[in-house]
Amino acid sequence: MKNQNIQKRLPLLGILAAVVLALPFLLKLTSGNDYLTTIACFALLYIIAVNGLDILFGYSGQISLGHAAFFSIGGYTTGMLAKYFQIPLYFTIPIAAILACAIGALLAYPASKLKFHFLSLATIAFGEIILNLANVSPGGVTGDNLGMPVIGIKFLSNTTRWYYFLLFFVVIALLYKTSLVKSRVGRAFMAIRENTHAADGMGVNVHKYKIIAFAISAFYTGFAGAMYAHFMKYMNPNNAELTQSVMFLTMLLFGGTASLVGPILGVVLITVLMELIRPLQEYQMLFFGVLLLVVIIALPGGFYGGIKDARESIEKRKLQKAQLGRK
Repeated sequence: MKNQNIQKRLPLLGILAAVVLALPFLLKLTSGNDYLTTIACFALLYIIAVNGLDILFGYSGQISLGHAAFFSIGGYTTGMLAKYFQIPLYFTIPIAAILACAIGALLAYPASKLKFHFLSLATIAFGEIILNLANVSPGGVTGDNLGMPVIGIKFLSNTTRWYYFLLFFVVIALLYKTSLVKSRVGRAFMAIRENTHAADGMGVNVHKYKIIAFAISAFYTGFAGAMYAHFMKYMNPNNAELTQSVMFLTMLLFGGTASLVGPILGVVLITVLMELIRPLQEYQMLFFGVLLLVVIIALPGGFYGGIKDARESIEKRKLQKAQLGRK
């Protein structure tokens, strides 16, 4: 049955893959410039970051409203290593992601023992610390409130090249997430999400796996932040603001948690919606708040969850009609 479903979806998946690969050229034909391709590049960066948040929130059941901090840690670290120490970029980017991962683990060591709402407050506080350090740094190493210029990647001379470069890492990130979820570690995450006490009773080291989830999540987001810094050739304290963390969470909840498709769908939809309301940018937080209310009330499983529920409902009706027809 599963193989039949996969075979049915193969043509659709093939068309989708062809569209994704041809997207920069299609967007350039539509707009006549690289603006829409740049937006697509942002979406790819956010897909990596939001999938990292999904590992933490969707699979292990831990909330974070401070993931913009890891995004900024990744961006500022790669920028400072390249600027002050002239370390090659193919070293600075992984170092930045690993540092974000290490800081995520250190934060999780005490924070993972906190209850849901206290954990959210702890991550907000951590985000504010990083925001203040970005604004007022020792010796002005971050450029403070003026921001910091970052060296770009030379062979990525245009947005089309950036698109395919980022797409490659999105595929790697999604493949790793899929293998992680299916592994013993992923099963431990889900056991913790469903019932912490039951997981502990079954021999799952709850504290250990919560730290692992936080560390992996921070690595994803830190890596996305490092790539963002080189793409933009600039890092600004605004990247560490609570608004950015809320945007990541909104994208995840709107698309759907604990899935492969949900975070991607959420990022694409929110990115498109943000472009449509760009003239009303000062109302961005209001926009995110309204979206979160819509998701909580009308789509608790996110947009992808709603699609799945609708499809299952249609299939049930078809089955019921078929059974009545036989009678």
